[in-house]
Amino acid sequence: MLQSTLRGFGHDVTFTTSAHDALEQVGREGFAAVLTDLGMAEMGGLELCTRIIGTRPDAPVIVVTGNGTMDVAIEAMRAGAYDFLTKPMDEKLLALSVARAVERHRLQIEVKQLREESLERSALDELIGTSPAMKRVHDMVARVGASDISVLIEGETGTGKELVARALHNAGPRRSGPFVAINCGAVPANLLESELFGHVRGAFTGASAPRVGLFLKASGGTLLLDEIGEMPIEMQTKLLRALQERTIRPVGSNEERPFDARILAATNRDLEAEVVAKRFREDLFYRINVVKIEVPSLHARGGDILALATHFLRRASEKAKKGDMFLSPQVAAPLLAYDWPGNVRELENCIERAVALARLDHLSVEDLPDKVVSHRSAPFVLSEGQNGEILTLEEVDRCYIARALKLLDGNKSRAAELLGVDRRTLYRRLEKYEHDAGVAGREQA
Repeated sequence: MLQSTLRGFGHDVTFTTSAHDALEQVGREGFAAVLTDLGMAEMGGLELCTRIIGTRPDAPVIVVTGNGTMDVAIEAMRAGAYDFLTKPMDEKLLALSVARAVERHRLQIEVKQLREESLERSALDELIGTSPAMKRVHDMVARVGASDISVLIEGETGTGKELVARALHNAGPRRSGPFVAINCGAVPANLLESELFGHVRGAFTGASAPRVGLFLKASGGTLLLDEIGEMPIEMQTKLLRALQERTIRPVGSNEERPFDARILAATNRDLEAEVVAKRFREDLFYRINVVKIEVPSLHARGGDILALATHFLRRASEKAKKGDMFLSPQVAAPLLAYDWPGNVRELENCIERAVALARLDHLSVEDLPDKVVSHRSAPFVLSEGQNGEILTLEEVDRCYIARALKLLDGNKSRAAELLGVDRRTLYRRLEKYEHDAGVAGREQA
């Protein structure tokens, strides 16, 4: 009767006489609402309501009973029921209750989708920059964020490696779980194992209470092992085992405990060189380096400097309650000329200092640190050839690329970043210059 009535109101209805079957179907399919009787033989309606809400909290449950006392209604609401109807049911009241439940379900799904889309956007919005180097980072985050694979994030100190890790976390299915980070180089070697894996009471002197390690605290979310290159070699062995077995053993315990966290690692060291030098385990390197994301230095990001400076200026001026401050062209010039050895972190510190010192509604050169204002990059100038002739633009281009490769020990990827071109463009130019040199050599012969 109910199935026929609800279909008459335009609903798609599935009917079953088994509470266990209903529970299985709700877990497998996406129902917008559940209508259940209260008194059933194998499982009561209140228990069914509680179990459905535990597995599918977005599915409102309407409980129906012939015993319409206040106590029963209160019990149903405590079990999480969306509505409570008594028999015999009025068709209009039934239709209204189901329609409201379906609408609530729709709104819950819509809010969830909007929240997920917002998190996905904010994940990349924090990674400010449109330079080719940052576009590659954005692309990598978008491509691997939704997976659960391990990612190694490499970059100089202050480039924003943790921001990239957070973007990966927010772009994936674990975004609603915790994001936990630990600087492996900042924790004493004798305490690092306890920090990561936890310990039981009495495991060592001072362990007066048990401690849950970060691997378990990050369950359902993401654990970032920052500066993993500074982890002691003996701890690397224990970490490798944990990653292989997906279990940890708290210090002083004989019990293995499983964990469910995505593992990200970050470092400012060249881990491949550390492997060669026997300071980092090769098997651990390949375990954490399934995908590598290289975070560029600020010096290699060109025009991103002003975008970042504007972002930090807006944030710092809001915090200092100084209104909407802006950058003047006079300030932009030294910001672009400076090398920023401290990368994004140094730029942020510079802008915060300038906002604190500013007397006007904009930053002036006097507000910047002396080292930024007085810095002069040493330009590479090639105005004349060996015999005093003016060089062509192509010859200047070829010499400049050669100079960049020499300074960077032949690292073409790094040279492409610094020159502001993608690697394919650099490779094409190098191939052309090698071809031209070969032709010139044959003609001379």
